[in-house]
Amino acid sequence: MKLKNALFAASALVSVASTAAFAEELTIATVNNGDMIRMQGLTDDFTEKTGHTVEWVTLEENVLRQRVTTDISTKGGAFDVMTIGMYETPIWARNGWLVAMDDMSEEWDADDILPAMRGGLSVDGTLYAAPFYGESSMIMYRTDLMEKAGLEMPDAPTWEFVADAARKMTDKENEIYGICLRGKAGWGENMAFLTATSNAFGARWFDENWTAQFDQPAWKETLEFYVNLMNDAGPPGASTNGFNENLSLFQQGKCGMWIDATVAASFVTNPDDSTVADKVGFALAPNTGLGKNSNWLWAWALGIPAGTQKEAAAKEFVEWATSKEYIELVAANEGWANVPPGARTSLYENENYKDVPFAAMTLESIQSADPQNPTVDPVPYIGVQFAAIPEFAGIATEVGQEFSAALAGQQSVDEALEKAQALTTDAMEAAGY
Repeated sequence: MKLKNALFAASALVSVASTAAFAEELTIATVNNGDMIRMQGLTDDFTEKTGHTVEWVTLEENVLRQRVTTDISTKGGAFDVMTIGMYETPIWARNGWLVAMDDMSEEWDADDILPAMRGGLSVDGTLYAAPFYGESSMIMYRTDLMEKAGLEMPDAPTWEFVADAARKMTDKENEIYGICLRGKAGWGENMAFLTATSNAFGARWFDENWTAQFDQPAWKETLEFYVNLMNDAGPPGASTNGFNENLSLFQQGKCGMWIDATVAASFVTNPDDSTVADKVGFALAPNTGLGKNSNWLWAWALGIPAGTQKEAAAKEFVEWATSKEYIELVAANEGWANVPPGARTSLYENENYKDVPFAAMTLESIQSADPQNPTVDPVPYIGVQFAAIPEFAGIATEVGQEFSAALAGQQSVDEALEKAQALTTDAMEAAGY
C-alpha cells in the first residue's frame, strides 16, 4: 500500500510539473468595452483549466486599432491574441497575417456561430477569428420621456420621427438631451455611425467605378440632418463623445435616445450601473423609407497573429472565451442579461435567454443588416458601416476628423464634405483605384 501511495504521489508530481512546463503566459490586446472587462475578471477560470496565465493590454477603441494594426503589419510579435473585427479579419487573413481556426475542437461547435458572424470573419469558407460577441445597432430610448412627450415609439421608426421625438424630449435646463450619438472622430467611432446612417439616406462611399461620393446630395442631406439634430437635441461636447461617453450619459439619465451598438443594452438595463434601468425600450435603427435601416453589423472577435510563438495556448484561450461554456459561466456569475450576445445561434434558442428584454430586437437587428448589399444604389464594396478595402481605415479616420469638426462648429457641412471628397479622391487615386 505504501508503494502504491508513493507511486500515486510521484505521478501527481509529474502531472503538475508537466502542466507547469507547458504553461504559457499569453499577452492579449483588447478593447475597454464592458464585456471585455468582464472577461478579464473571469480569467482565473481559464488559468485553472489550462495552467496558462494572461497579461491584458486594455485600450480605448481607436488606440487598440492603431496598436494591433501596427504590430501585425510589422510582425512585431507583441500580442498572442488580438481583439479585432469584421473589417480587419478578411483583409489580414488574405495577407497571411492570421492563424486559421479550421481545427478548433468539436465541442467548440463552429456550426453554432450565427451565419452573419461566421461569414464576416471568414475567407473562402475558412474562419480566421472567433466572435466574442456580435452586434448590430439599434435605438435605446427612455420610455418615460417618450410617454411624457406624448409619443409612442414604433418598432421600425423613421429618422423624421426620431428627430421630432428627440427635440420634444430635450430639456437642457435639467441636462436631459433628446438624443446622444457618436461624434468622436475615428473610422470605427463617428464614421461607423454616420456611414450606417448614410445608407438609409441613399448615400454611399463610392460608386461602381470607385469614385468618391461626398459631393452628392445624399451625403449633404445625411450630414446636415445629423449636425442640425445634434445642435438642437444633443449634449454639449458631442464631437468628443464615442461609445463609452454616450453609455455613461445614458446610464446617468441624460439621454432620451441613444442609437448605438446592441451590446450596450445589457449595460443600460443593469440596475447596478444605470439610473434608468427600468425605463428603457428598444427599436430598430431608423430608416427614411428608402429600404435601408441605419444599423450596422459588427463582431468583436479574437484573432491569433501568425507570428505568435504560442499558437496552441492562444487557441485554447480563444476556445475558452468564445465557447458555450463561457456563456454559462457569465450567466452563473452575472445573470443571463449580461452574457456576450450576438455570436451563437444556441443562445437565442436558450429558454433562459428568451425572456431578456432586448434579445429579440438584437437578433432582428443583426439579421436585417446586409453587408453584401448595404446601400440603396449599387456599390463595389462589401460592408455596412465600412468598405472592406485596406485603404478605408486611413481614409475614414481623416473624413471622421472633418465631420467631427463640422459637428463642433469649427467648419460648415459644405466645407467638411468638400474636404472629404478631395482627400478620399486623392487617397484612392494614389492606391490605384
